[in-house]
Amino acid sequence: MGGAKHKRRSDCPVSISLERFGDRWSLLIIRDLMVRGYRTFKEFQESGEGIATNILSDRLQKLERAGIIRSEIDATDGRRQNYYLTDKGIDLAPVVYELLIWAARHEETGAPCAVIAKMETSREEVLAEVRRRWRERDPKPFLPPFDDPIYASQRKA
Repeated sequence: MGGAKHKRRSDCPVSISLERFGDRWSLLIIRDLMVRGYRTFKEFQESGEGIATNILSDRLQKLERAGIIRSEIDATDGRRQNYYLTDKGIDLAPVVYELLIWAARHEETGAPCAVIAKMETSREEVLAEVRRRWRERDPKPFLPPFDDPIYASQRKA
């Protein structure tokens, strides 16, 4: 089950999970695929997180080897790769969702209170919509970036 064999720190499921996707860059790539609809190296690089190209390339390869994402040659531009979550990757939706809710509840974030409150009360609907977009390869972002002007009136006071 799961990617390449290597010596693990332990057989603890949490430790194994963190070895697969636990660094911040991998989780941000997963977030961008899942929530923002990003597909290309350039989109990840320009996400505003400041990831270096060598780190981005390494994490994309690592996630692909682990079976969390896969890449395909773009049908309209054979020089470009598009990245997609696999079944294994989309199964991380509840994890990403709970991280978002936890941080918005306990830390100062750019997430508007109204958006988070709606997400908290609509967990199953939110996850179903994320899965639908994944299944249909719907590139429309699930959530705009929290610095998007549409959220200006909903910011935390």
